[in-house]
Amino acid sequence: MKMNGMRMFKWLNAILPAVVLAAGLTGISGLAAAPAQAAGPGPEVCKNCHAAQVESYEASMHGQKGNLKGPANAGACAACHGDGTAHVAAGGGRGVGGIVNPGPKSKMSADAKSKICLACHETERQLAYWDSGKHKKNDVACTNCHNPHSESPSHLRKDQPSISPYSTSGKQPQYETCATCHKDIRAQIGKPSHHPIVEGKIKCSDCHNPHGTLSKAMIKSETVNTLCTSCHTEKRGPFIHEHPPVEENCLTCHDVHGSAHTKLLNEKVPNLCQNCHSSGRHPGTIYGSNMGFGGTAQNSRFFARSCVNCHNQIHGSNASTSGRGEFFTR
Repeated sequence: MKMNGMRMFKWLNAILPAVVLAAGLTGISGLAAAPAQAAGPGPEVCKNCHAAQVESYEASMHGQKGNLKGPANAGACAACHGDGTAHVAAGGGRGVGGIVNPGPKSKMSADAKSKICLACHETERQLAYWDSGKHKKNDVACTNCHNPHSESPSHLRKDQPSISPYSTSGKQPQYETCATCHKDIRAQIGKPSHHPIVEGKIKCSDCHNPHGTLSKAMIKSETVNTLCTSCHTEKRGPFIHEHPPVEENCLTCHDVHGSAHTKLLNEKVPNLCQNCHSSGRHPGTIYGSNMGFGGTAQNSRFFARSCVNCHNQIHGSNASTSGRGEFFTR
């Protein structure tokens, strides 16, 4: 039977959606039936001895079948712990049958532990400089910071209950994981003047890349100043009148993690300023017993006085008036 052009167009238009739908369903069924990449007993076997571990694994992102690139579609437990066939046949036991445990307390080397994680994660952007980072060079493994069985999207390790006053039991503040090793920093962020890390407004990883960088202290910028001014843009400049310490390094005056002095200063003003401005114009004498509240000559500089009361444009000034811009005054 012959079919003219118009009738042929109508016929194709009618059957085309059905053909596309059938092809789509075939593709989806093919994804669901993808063969596992690793052999060995699955969670249903491991659960007989490791019920708590299997339960936490199945609740994590790694245990979700919807995560097509995750362990759940690549051998499940065997993807990280190895083929457990011999382990099961021998009746279990720590390390029996070639089973491996990359946990933080394992006797495996840090490189061996991380190699298991990197088998899937090594192509991720934030791991580009893992080999150059201080964590890798100091034998810190992925599982020292991450728990692959955690329900948290970041899988941050939380072995102990949170002690932070601004968190709930279901949320792991990032700084608590970092402070497991960096205890000196944990003490600093608890000082009166601090970045709002404890409050949860910023995280350690906002300034640092724990997975490695080429910069000092693994900061996420080439220099300290460019990192600081990514948030404190009003301090970036350029200014007509620049303050040399500001141009050189913010850490000359500030302690970024926390300080006992206001505005994260290393010392209280005017002592901080007098580290450089020890003479000229204003006297740089020491506030001794004879120049303080006691003695015969009381020093009025003790009373509600500060360098920045007058020199408040301390990071730089665009004032063109003679004297004002040059000396960062109001």
